[in-house]
Amino acid sequence: MSEPVRPDINLNLNVRGLPLSATLAINELSNSLRQQGKKIYKLGLGQSPFPVPQCVVEELKNNAHQKDYLPVRGLPALQESVCEYYRKTQGLSFQAKNILIGPGSKELMFLIQLVYYGDLVIPTPSWVSYAPQAHIVGHHVKWLSTLEENDWLLMPEELETLCREDPNKPRLVILNYPNNPTGGTYTVDQLKNLGEVARKYKVVMLSDEIYGETNHQGNHVSIAKFYPEGTIISSGLSKWCGAGGWRLGTFAFPDTLEWLISSMSSVASETFTSTSAPIQYAAVRAFKLGTDIETYLWNSRKVLRQLGGLIHKILTEADVKVAYPKGGFYMFPNFENYRETLKARGITKPDQLCHRLLNDVGVAILPGIAFGRPETELTARLSYVDFDGARVLSALETMPKDYEPDEAFIRQYCGENIIAMEKTVEWLKNG
Repeated sequence: MSEPVRPDINLNLNVRGLPLSATLAINELSNSLRQQGKKIYKLGLGQSPFPVPQCVVEELKNNAHQKDYLPVRGLPALQESVCEYYRKTQGLSFQAKNILIGPGSKELMFLIQLVYYGDLVIPTPSWVSYAPQAHIVGHHVKWLSTLEENDWLLMPEELETLCREDPNKPRLVILNYPNNPTGGTYTVDQLKNLGEVARKYKVVMLSDEIYGETNHQGNHVSIAKFYPEGTIISSGLSKWCGAGGWRLGTFAFPDTLEWLISSMSSVASETFTSTSAPIQYAAVRAFKLGTDIETYLWNSRKVLRQLGGLIHKILTEADVKVAYPKGGFYMFPNFENYRETLKARGITKPDQLCHRLLNDVGVAILPGIAFGRPETELTARLSYVDFDGARVLSALETMPKDYEPDEAFIRQYCGENIIAMEKTVEWLKNG
């Protein structure tokens, strides 16, 4: 019998060699090792540990029968709900027609890169998928390095220096805060100054505020307050509402960028058509907030604030450099002070460090190189999400409203994260 004929491998050059997303890859590897019976501390994938609020779950159940295709830009009631959310939380005024709903903010970010003509400016360290998406669509990426002493935040003068090189070049700048992977956020003055620079050079600012409601103090401020005419706010349900797998993202545009939402909508109509109807109906309830969701957010922030602070203390006392987290559930430690110790063990790069840490100790974190940092810089991202969010919220419901979780509480309900850090420190010091 003759050999079967196999089609030649003919891949688009932009996707040849493109690996699985680093965050998804570490999650799959961690799950595989756990199935083999190994003790794994899953600090790699940044998935919210908290459950979807019950009132939103009930709304999804009540709308499971919804089966019609919805408008490309989104369910009108959801667009209105998103507008009301921004009016209530940020004092911002959007028109419902300028809200674009997609199957995850990740998909909307891909679409904007597809339709926008100009450079994509990404401050580093940055979320792992911005640059690969640009590579897929053939966009030029301009990396803008930030400084550790500035908590890895983009400073206005750094944006000014870049834009001054070619003042008339069209640019799409991604500003992500609270930040993945650092947990950092901006002051009001920093946002005002960034807005002034962006306005001066007519920059389109894509403000990725998916972690806005996880600001540990509950006082997130959008840059759209200071540069409304050029800012698109990106958000969704995955982080603050615990619904990553539901896949619903939102983009809020000013009137001045109607040309951009119009083009994105046209492409959406030829690709995903519209976002899942039951999910959109349920999301209306999520964006309306209310006492139950606000209590959920308040308690979630308490846990993240105390857990992040305790991990920061463990690392800094061990002479690991790391910025104090102010939002989200990430930290970006720099192990430079252990370079010689690690070098003696044959570890000189961050991917080697993470590989050995996973194999030796069972702690899964991601190398800084996945976030746009140099391949020799000994940085990594850890996600302190290895705990049962439903269990910890249930415990807090029995406490007085003004109760702040102490170390004993955090160790009881979020102990895997603490153990992981203590094991990491021991491994750094003793091998």
